Amino acid sequence: MKFTKMHGLGNDFIVIAGLKRLPEQAPALAIAWCDRHFGIGADGVVYILPSEQADFRMRIINADGSEAEQCGNAIRCVARYVYDRGLTSKEELTVETLGAGVQSVRLTVANGRASTVTVDMGEPVLQGRAIPTTLDLDRVVGQTLLAQDGTPFQFTAVSMGNPHCVILVDDAPSFDLHRYGPPLEVHELFPNRVNVEFATVRSRDHVDMRVWERGSGPTLACGTGACATVVATALNGLTDRQATVSLAGGDLRIDWSEANNRIYMTGPAEIVFDGELPGVHLE
Repeated sequence: MKFTKMHGLGNDFIVIAGLKRLPEQAPALAIAWCDRHFGIGADGVVYILPSEQADFRMRIINADGSEAEQCGNAIRCVARYVYDRGLTSKEELTVETLGAGVQSVRLTVANGRASTVTVDMGEPVLQGRAIPTTLDLDRVVGQTLLAQDGTPFQFTAVSMGNPHCVILVDDAPSFDLHRYGPPLEVHELFPNRVNVEFATVRSRDHVDMRVWERGSGPTLACGTGACATVVATALNGLTDRQATVSLAGGDLRIDWSEANNRIYMTGPAEIVFDGELPGVHLE
């Protein structure tokens, strides 16, 4: 079976195309393949499948075998893959996702190859039960939760098709993700677990962010997390609705439109290498 290793700002994926459906053994395969010592190594496996609603369908299996509803870095990788590999000639296309429905993607093409990708990430979900959280609030903004060691954090919750908990800290790049990420991911306030973003506002249009991703742990970038972060900082009056989010792997530009309430994310996607998995036959 052939695969392609790709990444969006260091958030890396094993991309598989050409199948008709998600394999039944996808969770176990993801756990094995994503292992960075005994497997290929990745944050997740991305399957590009046929869709009855869009040009393509994307399914994402995290490194721990769980399925992600959406991933901003993965959808950029999908868009670049299908264009560069000749599966489409469209520079504007649609991708069906599990949690965020059908999303529109626009490619910037240079010398016959996709360079940057802009994704219409849809409207943020702010109502507490819908994110989901256990809080019955119209907006979960500036709420307090306690970590396992009793440390209080103020957070804002947002869904971008998947749940996010955005916490403001003094210095996101040096924040101890391994201490607080695992317990907050499974905090009782979040019935489906949660992606946790630790953010520091540098200016009205610039935020540093580090992420503990649900099912994958610390990753170099998270597209939906960057979108949720700008929503959270804007709702708290700390940034404008357009901002650059600096992650460990690079920058994403986020635009939360006042005209239609939709969020547009722009960033790169890179092909690293192609490979084959001997003895693996999936249909």
